[in-house]
Amino acid sequence: MTSTPSETRPFRIGELGTLVALPWSGEAPDGTDMPYLLAYPLGDADGGPEVTSAAVEGMLASNGLPVGGDLVDGTTESSLPVTLLVEAGQAVVNMPQLGAQCTAPPEWLAAVAERGYAYLVFTTRPWPEGRPGQPIEPAALAAFAGAEQTLKSAAHVVLPALSLRG
Repeated sequence: MTSTPSETRPFRIGELGTLVALPWSGEAPDGTDMPYLLAYPLGDADGGPEVTSAAVEGMLASNGLPVGGDLVDGTTESSLPVTLLVEAGQAVVNMPQLGAQCTAPPEWLAAVAERGYAYLVFTTRPWPEGRPGQPIEPAALAAFAGAEQTLKSAAHVVLPALSLRG
């Protein structure tokens, strides 16, 4: 579901359902690892996946993150209302009205430490198979995260990695 900002309705927090954040890293064109952070809804809110998708899109739009639009570079955009804190093996994404925390694998942490940022893909496309606490096969993650439908229905953001140590 892609719409222009004028078509995006305000979201209600209860319509988001379960949101999941999943860190992984993969080889970038420069030959080094890129730390990715995939955020997605399960589509389990009352009203089903369509309501959930619309609510996620509304939340992203209200935070200045265009779905299906250009890459937002948080390393140069000082007013971005989204932050990434990396501390004690955890990745914590914060935005107004929402915070998400997940344990990050060592290779992701190393990639963030090397680059100083992570690439957030926050999609409106529900992925009910990607439930928290359940193992996700690398091929299933690659199929979902790399699918054109997932990428076109997502906000793409480069987030600088902050730490408590400064």
